[in-house]
Amino acid sequence: MALLLFLLLAISIVSADEDAFIGVNIGTDLSDMPHPTQVVGLLKAQQIRHVRLYNVDRGMLLALANTGIKVAISVPNDQLLGIGQSNSTAANWVSQNVVAHYPATNITTICIGSEVLTTLPNAARILVSALKLIHSALVASNLDRQIKVSTPLSSSLILDSFPPSQAFFNRSWNPVLVPMLSFLQSTGSSFMLNIYPYYDYMQSNGVIPLDYALFRPLPPNKEAVDANTLLHYSNVFDAMVDAAYFAMAYLNFTNIPVMVTESGWPSKGDSGEPDATSDNANTYNSNLIQHVLNKTGTPKHPGISVSTYIYELYNEDLKPGPLSEKNWGLFDSNGAPIYILHLIGSGSVLANDTTNQTYCAAKDGADEKMLQAALDWACGPGKVDCSLLLQGQPCYEPDTVAAHATYAFDTYYHQMGKGPGTCDFNGVATITTSNPSHGSCVFSGSVGKNGTFFNGTAPALNSTSADSHGQYLHSSASTSGIILIGLLWVCGFL
Repeated sequence: MALLLFLLLAISIVSADEDAFIGVNIGTDLSDMPHPTQVVGLLKAQQIRHVRLYNVDRGMLLALANTGIKVAISVPNDQLLGIGQSNSTAANWVSQNVVAHYPATNITTICIGSEVLTTLPNAARILVSALKLIHSALVASNLDRQIKVSTPLSSSLILDSFPPSQAFFNRSWNPVLVPMLSFLQSTGSSFMLNIYPYYDYMQSNGVIPLDYALFRPLPPNKEAVDANTLLHYSNVFDAMVDAAYFAMAYLNFTNIPVMVTESGWPSKGDSGEPDATSDNANTYNSNLIQHVLNKTGTPKHPGISVSTYIYELYNEDLKPGPLSEKNWGLFDSNGAPIYILHLIGSGSVLANDTTNQTYCAAKDGADEKMLQAALDWACGPGKVDCSLLLQGQPCYEPDTVAAHATYAFDTYYHQMGKGPGTCDFNGVATITTSNPSHGSCVFSGSVGKNGTFFNGTAPALNSTSADSHGQYLHSSASTSGIILIGLLWVCGFL
């Protein structure tokens, strides 16, 4: 009877979160890390409204200003000891990294470290202190209601995770977890958990079926059943989330919501990682996104979605370890999708198919005179504002016909709504999924629906500069030849 009462209590108390979301982690271990304005351009093009940063990069926080994107920032593990032992250090950190940017940058969450108990156990003794000191600094700045504080933990802290109803935390960490959970409960913060069904599957020695790890539909007789609650589990993710709820209930905390701060699947691996494939990564992330946004909930809390950050936005080629460590991203450093997510009924979030994220570029090897004529037309009759191609402007470099033509072609292509035939230019242009943006030159694939560039440096697309297109002629082409080809181009195009 006591066990039954415990299970009923654990199941019934957590309330629905109407604002459950899908967010994305942004790592920076790339050899060619995109400029912050390019990152924000990709976020806006994909309608990603929640991001988690592993640091407090000033350039990134400035680029995110006035976008409305909700930002979770982090105290890196190597700063934890200083902050956890000094009220003034914590106050200075909040002043420099939060107060200096808020509210222009919509900081909603501060993550204190990452998987501290399992990766930096020597800092465990000051983890709760760091949580409290950062929160106290927020209170002093009247920001404690707007910004929550928590710490992402590894799911490996949960022992005997199946059946979920029997799950409990590694008891050696209870002296840290109990005061931490008390803090989360008193401040209305979430219990942050990193869940990786890929690793659970790889380490299960065949016990966990691949379909169960990937959210693939299972017949009822293939679902895992919790003998204590008779709840049916069709995927690893839900089982781990419910295990976290039961583990907290075991310590008498039943009203703290779970937030998944990392989850994903690698798209490529070494020979010993045969299931790290783009198809499996696509299946997992597509199903995860729909599972959260459709408010499916878990068997323990049906209809109560768990906000989740996908790991991660970009492939990080500088990550140490096996090949899979470098291939968790949804996009490459150029902003091209690693695979095309299969999303149905989950709105426009991360709809990264090629019709959504395409650009118009000059064809490799195209005739330079034809390119120049097409550039001339786009910046003239085509009504593309090419002022950013002038010397000293963001898109002047590289100063080549092909680079300037790509900018003009892509702007025209998006200006015309990416309609059929708007990326041809007499055969010298082609559609690509590779983002040609570079530095502060952000291309039209990163343009908002109101026609303005996200970094705020470029003019609106509906402005015209028909009188100035002659400024973009290159000396390598004769003027008479350009005029003749230009006339033929206009006739051919129209």
